[in-house]
Amino acid sequence: MRDNLGNTDHEKKQDMQGKPVHGFFYHLFGILKAAALIIIFLIAASTALHQTMTVWEKGRTPPAGDLVTADGHKMSIYVTGRGENTIVLLPGLDTAAPILDFMPLAQALARENRVVVVEPLGYGWSNTTKEARTVENTVEELRIALKAEGLDGPYVLMPHSISGIDALYYANTYPDEVCAVIGIDCTLPAMPDYFGEGEPAQVPAILGLLNPVGIIRWSCMLNPDAYISDNSSGLYTPGNLAMQKRIAARMGQNATVIDQMNRIGDNMEITKDMKFDSQLPLLFFTRDGSSQEAREDGKSSVSFYQTYVTNDECQRVVPLNGGHYLHWTCSEEMAEEVGVFLRTMSDNR
Repeated sequence: MRDNLGNTDHEKKQDMQGKPVHGFFYHLFGILKAAALIIIFLIAASTALHQTMTVWEKGRTPPAGDLVTADGHKMSIYVTGRGENTIVLLPGLDTAAPILDFMPLAQALARENRVVVVEPLGYGWSNTTKEARTVENTVEELRIALKAEGLDGPYVLMPHSISGIDALYYANTYPDEVCAVIGIDCTLPAMPDYFGEGEPAQVPAILGLLNPVGIIRWSCMLNPDAYISDNSSGLYTPGNLAMQKRIAARMGQNATVIDQMNRIGDNMEITKDMKFDSQLPLLFFTRDGSSQEAREDGKSSVSFYQTYVTNDECQRVVPLNGGHYLHWTCSEEMAEEVGVFLRTMSDNR
């Protein structure tokens, strides 16, 4: 039968069945479209606010040291103290503001030495870069920055964490420019094999986009302690920590740092067969293990660094009671040990 509009019962049934389904997907599409527009708006607003705040902060946080040019990019370098030795402090991975992070240690060391902190590209007041973060590139940039600042070697390299790979490469490639290496719980390429660890995990490159859109800034605001130096020992001033927060908000986990993370395995492969010369003075600061669970095989960071010691007369390992960032809590102890170490080195020249 047909109704007054000429529709049959079968056609009306089809229409009644189709409209709810069509309507559901229509409304779902509308919701998704609205959600996408909201997300796009929030990202755009976050990006604009982040970039505005970054410009504002840069004008109120001038570099703590000098800016020199390396391979077309500005690199930040800080120099303090005087002395026979030039100690070059090299930062760990994703330490957003190395100059400020190293400040208590730099000040303690500067009582007897000239101390230099070079902020690699992607860190602190230095520029970011799209150049690959290979060990060859980072070491060359370091050398250029030191020369541009008028600092001639040989240097006492003092790497923290991942910079140990740079120090090893530097000492092997340019031995005349390095007179000693002092590691701060530094990473060395034999670590994964020694401790039975796998290859360093790769970080999705897309995470480098979290910085320019402001996500790292908001994360830093919500949990600032995750991005700045631990001040449980009271070594950092309020002004230092406040400036660290501002720098971390604009520089933390940028694309340059993400690239560095993803090249750790390659850089270890490049340096895996390198050793420190038996006549090169070495001092390794590391954790004493008091806050770590003992391994069943008896291996520890102390026993690991001992594998790099080939001459007890000028090379040794010093365990300290602290965490991976030993300079957060042990700056004075480290400065005293370094003083003894360098005076002994000078006497033996």
